[in-house]
Amino acid sequence: MTARKTAHPNWVLATCILASSLSFVDGSVTNVALPAIGKALGGGAADLQWVINAYLLPLSALLLLGGVAGDRYGRRRLLVGGTGLFAIASILCALAPDLNLLLAGRALQGIGAAILMPNSLAILGAGFSGERRGRAIGIWASMGAVMAAIGPVLGGWLIDMVGWRAIFFINLPLAAGAIALGLIFVRDSHDRERPALDIPGGLLATAALGALTWGLTIGSGHAGWTMFAIIGVVTGLVLLLAFVGIEHLRGERAMMPLGMFGSASFIGLTLLTLLLYGALGAVMVLVPYLLIQGGYSATQGGSALVPVAAVLALLSPLMGRLAGRMGPRLPLTMGPLVVAGGFLLELRMGAKTDYWTEVLPAILVISIGMAGAVAPLTNAVLGAVSNRYTGAASGFNSAVARAGGLIATALLGSVLGAKGDSLIIGFHTAVMACAIACAGASACAFFLIPGRGRK
Repeated sequence: MTARKTAHPNWVLATCILASSLSFVDGSVTNVALPAIGKALGGGAADLQWVINAYLLPLSALLLLGGVAGDRYGRRRLLVGGTGLFAIASILCALAPDLNLLLAGRALQGIGAAILMPNSLAILGAGFSGERRGRAIGIWASMGAVMAAIGPVLGGWLIDMVGWRAIFFINLPLAAGAIALGLIFVRDSHDRERPALDIPGGLLATAALGALTWGLTIGSGHAGWTMFAIIGVVTGLVLLLAFVGIEHLRGERAMMPLGMFGSASFIGLTLLTLLLYGALGAVMVLVPYLLIQGGYSATQGGSALVPVAAVLALLSPLMGRLAGRMGPRLPLTMGPLVVAGGFLLELRMGAKTDYWTEVLPAILVISIGMAGAVAPLTNAVLGAVSNRYTGAASGFNSAVARAGGLIATALLGSVLGAKGDSLIIGFHTAVMACAIACAGASACAFFLIPGRGRK
């Protein structure tokens, strides 16, 4: 698909926004529903963690594979297929009579998102050129931030008014619109000459993240670091090493070409992404959970994080232009430090916390820090590798961001399973850990990303 063949560019953009909004909405709205799901289906802390991680696990592991599959078999075909799978999985989640079927539906949603997300962005990249491409991607990203902001508020209202199952039904009209527009307006393209899919790599990545997440979930819960937890973590690490070995053998045909890691800057950006987005993933779960447990309604808890998306949508374009002038090192060093300061402000939150004086200031500081890092991070990733790796580097960085949220959620078992004073202590401990992680992300930028005058 090329820019000159795009007869209906606005409808193509609308298609991609509708499809990707499924992932943006579902990635945020479910956090608000955790207390209600736990009461309805009798889930403990570990079960609530898996409501999130059953979605993030296949999304993190298969994101790269989904993009390569679109290049080979057709981006429209994969976009429509992934969206359809997401819709079917949403129906399964909404009708699930028990927690096991809910988790199965969440895993299918993750697979669908891993298919539709990279192909949504690839269709925009191929369908527009020059300034029009930058404008289209900017609108796509801004609408993603808006949908991520609306999701928890709408979801919280539906939980209060109808019940938690309604949050999965709201995916159906979005999916239907995306499929219809995709079939009508998006022109397909594929390249049969591209190398075969890296199925062994995808399976090993999924198994490694699954074992690691399972071990961390058990270890962070009330059971503690039992032999099963240790076995899970060790197995995950061994499988990760096996994954790296497979990717080395496959060379340029790998879903994660190891040639990308010849750049110290790319290594630093990868570590920064893992730490920063891990901390952000934790706060997206913990703040609404703490507020709802403290007496806030689901609507109020879902609204608490709206400033994050609003500030990102407003400031990210400005920070992107600023980073283009001064280079990424300074904003990527300072942004995570500001986020760390926001986490330290959350230490003032307690059982009966006031949103306007204790929650909002911390959320605003975190939002400003993230706005200072998000756009420069995207540009820095693309500039840290040679041109032949830009697609793989972008996809890998997105996968690492999701994996950061996956690992962070797996470590929250003791907090999600606590009540009363223990919940507040656990929350404060997690907040301190997030602040330290953000300081580590800042150090990665300072020591591993070259300044504007250095290569």
